[in-house]
Amino acid sequence: MAFEGLGEKLQGALKKITGRGKIGEADLKAAMREVRLALLEADVNFMVVKDFVKKVSDRALGAEVQASLTPGQQVIKIVNEELTALMGSSHARLTFSSKPITVYMLCGLQGAGKTTMAAKLAALLKKQQSKRPLLVACDIYRPAAIKQLQVVGEQVGVPVYEHGTQDPVLTAQEAYALAQRNGYDVVILDTAGRLQIDEELMAELERIKASVPPQEILLVVDAMIGQESVNVAKSFNDSLGIDGVILTKLDSDTRGGAALSIKAITGKPIKYAGTGEKLTDIEAFHPERMASRILGMGDMLTLIERAQQNFDEKQAQEMEEKLRKQSFTLEDFLDQFEQIKKMGSMAEMLAMIPGGNKINPEDIDEKEMARMEAIIRSMTPKERRNPDILAASRKRRIAKGSGTSVQQVNQLLKQYDMIKQLMKQFGGKGGRRRLRGLKLPL
Repeated sequence: MAFEGLGEKLQGALKKITGRGKIGEADLKAAMREVRLALLEADVNFMVVKDFVKKVSDRALGAEVQASLTPGQQVIKIVNEELTALMGSSHARLTFSSKPITVYMLCGLQGAGKTTMAAKLAALLKKQQSKRPLLVACDIYRPAAIKQLQVVGEQVGVPVYEHGTQDPVLTAQEAYALAQRNGYDVVILDTAGRLQIDEELMAELERIKASVPPQEILLVVDAMIGQESVNVAKSFNDSLGIDGVILTKLDSDTRGGAALSIKAITGKPIKYAGTGEKLTDIEAFHPERMASRILGMGDMLTLIERAQQNFDEKQAQEMEEKLRKQSFTLEDFLDQFEQIKKMGSMAEMLAMIPGGNKINPEDIDEKEMARMEAIIRSMTPKERRNPDILAASRKRRIAKGSGTSVQQVNQLLKQYDMIKQLMKQFGGKGGRRRLRGLKLPL
């Protein structure tokens, strides 16, 4: 989970001073020493750490404590603000050209995930901005790179332009002309990468940049490589002049060194982050939300946005009607599992809820949810709609088909009955009003 290691260490360091009525200079120094170690262990750039600790210490020693906060809470408030500033203060939005076609050029080292990220970005712009994107295969060196772009392009419903292994500059120009003729308003160039930065790579990228001037050059960086990602970002920025960074594999980066160092070293903002393997796993990077998540304060805005993106309004209305008529079936129960799974793992969602970091993810048995889903899927449609017909022989068949026990089947049915009883309170007019206020799945 993103920033898990760093978050635990920072929260541990600050917890020691949270409840104190008074904090002396020695107490603050001790806390900042632990903060410094936590950041260095997270592979944050040394100069960035040094500057960060100095800013927090100077502000904390000279700050007037707000009436509503204890001195310890005031320090945490300052740390939160400085973490936010370190990552860019506010969300840096993607800009669009005033011309009919906006060109985005994705670059980065080989293995950073450019091709997959190109498809993710195209899908995001198509869904959230109602754009008509065109993906362009400008990587002619990596084996199967063109085929990979075609596959992910097809999966997100975005066309791909390729012209084999011809000069990628010509391919980019042809794609731009095609976009003009066919009404595409966004062109995303998936360029070649290398295992390391070299003059040949940079020369090619500069030629592409000159031939089809991009609105933004976006550097795709693997968050897992830590501080090395900062060196990569600096090199690409010095040669090409990048406009922003997209971090991939942020969901797997328990340290956080890349996210906390890139903006400070390059001056370029992180615009998006890859948060999983699915082609929908891309999020706008919000520094203030990320800082809050690191310090265990949750991130309810992102959680709500995920819910809004994944839950169909029509389905919500249909569910309201079923609950009003008390016709909630096991098929509806299964549908709720599907809705929740779209939002991510339970551990991810816990991290976004204030105080959720205090709950041990190991205490949440996601395998239990999988078992419950398997049990329902082992039932016939008739059994799902009318569980009352589930006699002992049917339960044995369902248990065998789902790899569970009859006891676990009975346990699921008991939980289902409890939920049905709970739903009865939504039957009246007042209950319907309460139901409309629910934004998350049952």
